[in-house]
Amino acid sequence: MTTDTTASDFASSPDSVPVQFSWGVTLAIVGTFLFALKSIFIKLAFAAGADATLLLAIRMVLAFPFYVVVFAVLLRRRRSHSACTGSAAFPIRIVVRSLLLGFLGYYLASYLDLSGLEYISAQLERLTLFTYPAMVAALAWMFLGEQVNAKILMAIGLSYAGVWLMYGQERSFTPDGNTGWGVFLVFGAALSYSLYVLFAKPVMQKIGSREFTSLAMIGSTFFVVIHFLCTHSIGDFFDAQPIVYVYGLVLAFVCTVIPSFMINEAILKIGATRTTVIGSVGPVLTMFLAVAVLDEPSSWKHLAGMSIAIVGVSLVAKK
Repeated sequence: MTTDTTASDFASSPDSVPVQFSWGVTLAIVGTFLFALKSIFIKLAFAAGADATLLLAIRMVLAFPFYVVVFAVLLRRRRSHSACTGSAAFPIRIVVRSLLLGFLGYYLASYLDLSGLEYISAQLERLTLFTYPAMVAALAWMFLGEQVNAKILMAIGLSYAGVWLMYGQERSFTPDGNTGWGVFLVFGAALSYSLYVLFAKPVMQKIGSREFTSLAMIGSTFFVVIHFLCTHSIGDFFDAQPIVYVYGLVLAFVCTVIPSFMINEAILKIGATRTTVIGSVGPVLTMFLAVAVLDEPSSWKHLAGMSIAIVGVSLVAKK
């Protein structure tokens, strides 16, 4: 998503600033809503007979051509610039790192997340995954030596207290289920994605966020396909119910690609802090959608746990 508005346009047309702000807020709201739909469509795909590995393979294979085209366009631009400067378009070492980081961010994290959703509700999954900023803060302190203050410690405590409250309530709904295992898998997804965020930043600074994301998604597709071929036959990919492919397409673009561009554009227009605050309602949207669409049970403890965790994550997000 691009915009033709420049800084000079703002200077010459002050009336356009409120319009741009409103547009940024709209993008943040719509993007947050589309992200919130992810868990719902995954659950619907499971109900239609898909498992985590099959659904992930369909999602990644459908999105793969898009990222190849994006990277090809960016590579052509980079090569044109490199021809003038005499530098390499993309150093091989950086390309390899980007492809491997796709293993953490878009293969392992996605697979663990989908696997966890086979055991827990969309509400609990969304909230558990939502706590990853608190996990990033803890990992940055452990491995990068970043300072941890009282606000960050409080944020981490509140985030996981909220998850624990909702987890306890969900166990009472399904005492014979594998709720603990499902939460463990989603925590693993959050950890994998947190490590991806930490290690991806320096690579993105060298080659650009769009270039890096495209390479990481291409790399992750390779790992997903290998996993699928080791656990399924090729025929399984084509034998799924037609609706599963529809859900996979929605997950690939409506719930991933499109909202990611919307959120990035919202950050440019209204800033990261306001976008983060708007995005914090994502788990609440998922909760209401899960109750309305999937008929999942809920209670005041679900809402209380979600509210506590959102407060915690908001503390981490704000400087």
